[in-house]
Amino acid sequence: MTRRLTEPEQRAISRLVIEVGQRLLQHGAESKLVSDVSIRLGKALGLDSVELALSASSLVVTTLNRGHCITTARQCPDRGINMQVVTDIQRTVILAEKGILDAPAVRKRLTRIKPHRYPPWLVVGMIGLSCAAFSRLAGGDAVIFALTFVASACGMRVRQLLAHRQFNPLLTFALTAMVTTLISSVGTVMNWGNEPFLIMASSVLMLVPGYPLINAVSDMVKGFVDMGIARWTMASLLTLATALGIVGAMNLVGAWGWL
Repeated sequence: MTRRLTEPEQRAISRLVIEVGQRLLQHGAESKLVSDVSIRLGKALGLDSVELALSASSLVVTTLNRGHCITTARQCPDRGINMQVVTDIQRTVILAEKGILDAPAVRKRLTRIKPHRYPPWLVVGMIGLSCAAFSRLAGGDAVIFALTFVASACGMRVRQLLAHRQFNPLLTFALTAMVTTLISSVGTVMNWGNEPFLIMASSVLMLVPGYPLINAVSDMVKGFVDMGIARWTMASLLTLATALGIVGAMNLVGAWGWL
């Protein structure tokens, strides 16, 4: 039997619960994980029950303690996929369940959790290398590898700059796909390498929304159908924006490459 919390205590714990759920949702956690971790934290801090209602851009939490009910809501704007934040929050909840952290300690620990960001130049280099590796695996020679690296690295830098200026994600994907395809089409127009079309096909692989699609399927399989459909729709729109950018660039230069 949980002890009776005062209203200020229950309100403070409710804020902690919804902050945990909000940050998990913002940083790419699947809906089942958001729900389970939030409920576990509430019960670890003395609540009788926690109920959540998830949507693509908001979260509603209702907490209950000895018949006293508190409901609060938060908007959840996307902050980008970051598993380091998700993992740190899970560790905090585990410590609360073990009785090591009380509510003030959980609050203090949450304020210290900040998203880890890799240096932009490192991300650009690794994205270029990964796309170039795909072209190599598909049978491209050294020239194809080098041109794919340049095209995808330039495209990733464009994506970073647009995201930094908070462009709409659909516009960001479309413009990134267009710039990447324009650069990679040089190899096709000049007939460089053994299979020039591989440059255009491999350099845009960085724009495949794999993680949102995986989360969408996971949500629907685990019973969060509305969230799954919302995530699937967004991933499909990102794919459509990418396709439009690719086709637009191909039309400009008249190089259809792999299509």
